[in-house]
Amino acid sequence: MKILYIIPLAMMLSCCSSVKNQNTAGSGKLDTQLLKDVEVLSSDAYQGRKTGTKGAEMARIYIIERFQKLGLKSYPQHVNYAQEFTFNSRNGAKVNGTNVIGYIQGKGSNVIVVSAHYDHLGTVKDEVFNGADDNASGTAGLLKIAAYFAKNKPNNTIIFASFDAEEMGLQGAKAFVANPPIPISTIAVNLNMDMIGHSEKGELYVSGTFKYPNLKKYIDTTRKEIKVSLGHDDPKLGHDDWTNQSDQGAFNAKDIPFLYFGVEDHKDYHKATDEYSTITKQFFSDAAATVLDVVKNIDRQTGLQQSLKDKMIMKN
Repeated sequence: MKILYIIPLAMMLSCCSSVKNQNTAGSGKLDTQLLKDVEVLSSDAYQGRKTGTKGAEMARIYIIERFQKLGLKSYPQHVNYAQEFTFNSRNGAKVNGTNVIGYIQGKGSNVIVVSAHYDHLGTVKDEVFNGADDNASGTAGLLKIAAYFAKNKPNNTIIFASFDAEEMGLQGAKAFVANPPIPISTIAVNLNMDMIGHSEKGELYVSGTFKYPNLKKYIDTTRKEIKVSLGHDDPKLGHDDWTNQSDQGAFNAKDIPFLYFGVEDHKDYHKATDEYSTITKQFFSDAAATVLDVVKNIDRQTGLQQSLKDKMIMKN
């Protein structure tokens, strides 16, 4: 028998209206800032953004400048948004990583963490692996969401976490949950994006509702401009269970509810061809807008509880 901890806001779901009637027809307009962010971060100048390289440093500088322009705050313990950490690589070498952490103060003390990793594979055999979809796309989505809430004050404090070293074993996310800038008990949910920019099928997956079914209320699966599918989160699926395959895994290990947004592997996954030119631009614009809607739906709940153990369900 497994005990699963359910997000405290589930206590309010009985009085919360479903989002399923919020259909919004796609305008066909592309999000130019979103696409610019991806194009810049996935350009050859950033050398594939491998942890510990000049390219990764350049990516951090870009993200920090965007945070500053948007007016995000930096926690006192993070000088200029930087959360530095060290870890041992798979071959035992010591590696230095740096997360970029900004936040927008809400009206209450509860916290939503919106995350995306900015690192990728770097240069392999003289080929630059630019990682446009993986994960410049998620980073750009994070910046889009930050821009919205910079202009529309959230009910709950929102931390925007751009993690380093995901490709080396979720190291940035692990460092964050091991040493968060706020009490970890105040984190109500993690909303993580990893590969939201390339889908020939026009399909965005949302994982996490298998373990936290009450989060379904916040996801519109009937959108006309994009296909939103729940799944890839049943432990019986083996490798196709994405629960711990990106940064949300570090939060899941702490029993923090999560939703993960991503696409299925495509022909350019972890290849040098994962370039800006292969981003499916209309899908990407719609996918980022979909994630923003979910964040807005969750943030509308002003009664997020601080304890994750207020309500539990039992699963055989």
